[in-house]
Amino acid sequence: MSERVFESQSPVATESIGERLGATLRSGDVVLLDGELGAGKTCFTRGLARGAGADARAVSSPTYVIAQEYSGTGVTLVHVDAYRLGAEDDLESVGVDTHDVVLIIEWASRLWPDPPAGALRVRLDHTGGDERRLTFSGDDGWASRIETL
Repeated sequence: MSERVFESQSPVATESIGERLGATLRSGDVVLLDGELGAGKTCFTRGLARGAGADARAVSSPTYVIAQEYSGTGVTLVHVDAYRLGAEDDLESVGVDTHDVVLIIEWASRLWPDPPAGALRVRLDHTGGDERRLTFSGDDGWASRIETL
């Protein structure tokens, strides 16, 4: 398991970190986001979308619709808010297609207290004002991608 910590001083910096990771995304990737309300999960996802070639302006919190889809350059991102979901099976019951897409899940620990194999977990924590700490952890398949951020 590889882990890397980034310090962000602003929402723009949080998006920038997401954008750099987004440029490395490929179909089948799973990015699990956790952090308290207002920690920057959706802000980070805007960066992921921009880096993957999708319209970052279309990204908003999918709290009420549960899932949104964004077309990127060569990849489709499915952005899920798991706050109101109780189990992994709920993804299919609400019509989320998890095949051949990049799956980005906010409040992921509600579905998986322990991340599934091959997933990247990103924990966002408030550290004061607009500052955030982003902790990335994933298996060896993610190690080289997060080291280049």
